[in-house]
Amino acid sequence: MPMQNYLIIGGTGGIGQAIVEQIIKNSLHKPMHIYATYHQRQPNLQADNLSWIQMNVSSEASIQAAIAEVQSQTDHIDWVINAVGMLHSESNAPEKGIRQLEPDYFMQNMAINALPSLLIAKHIKPLLKAAENCLGLSAKDAPVIFATISARVGSISDNQLGGWYSYRMSKAALNMGMKTLAIEWSRTLKHVCVVVMQPGTVDTELSKPFQGNVPEGKLFTVEYSAQKLLEVLSSMTAEQSGSFVDWSGATIPW
Repeated sequence: MPMQNYLIIGGTGGIGQAIVEQIIKNSLHKPMHIYATYHQRQPNLQADNLSWIQMNVSSEASIQAAIAEVQSQTDHIDWVINAVGMLHSESNAPEKGIRQLEPDYFMQNMAINALPSLLIAKHIKPLLKAAENCLGLSAKDAPVIFATISARVGSISDNQLGGWYSYRMSKAALNMGMKTLAIEWSRTLKHVCVVVMQPGTVDTELSKPFQGNVPEGKLFTVEYSAQKLLEVLSSMTAEQSGSFVDWSGATIPW
């Protein structure tokens, strides 16, 4: 059985680290190697089949260098999951109204939420193409995966409450970027599935200030969300490239 290689961007975040841990558990049943990125401090999580690589997703040079480091260790990547995102900063919370809009905070949201997946795609493509070739994928086989964590509030059709301008717009931009990428790659990477995913409301530092309004039973642990996301990705097909789905696999309107 060929080695399956994963690249998890943001492996130190709540959802990202839970995804790394879940894949390590899954690797007991088949050969896998996980490459996971961190921003500043390498975490204590260690495994024989886990390699930590530093990456600053707001810097194309850092993204390119990190992917080059991955490429020096393997000739293909089967799954990429970008779990990096921001909802608030130390000085700014999501806007309740237009008067709170600040250009620097808006651009920070775009730089962290919208742009990185495009830059990662720009540099990772040869490793994904190699995964197609070395695994001999056909339309009936599980596809190569390029997934990004998005948010339901990035859906224009689903927007009923308003507010949160910077976050909503950055996630909507991410969704459009990934949809456009899926169309382009359908011509050259026919067995790659590009997908954006909503993980549910998860008990992380990102959501903690906003958990008071979450209905009972709708606040997920990171372990549960990671497990569901991986289950959904495992069932995706190349024909579903360009999808926007939630943690249960249900389609979210654009």
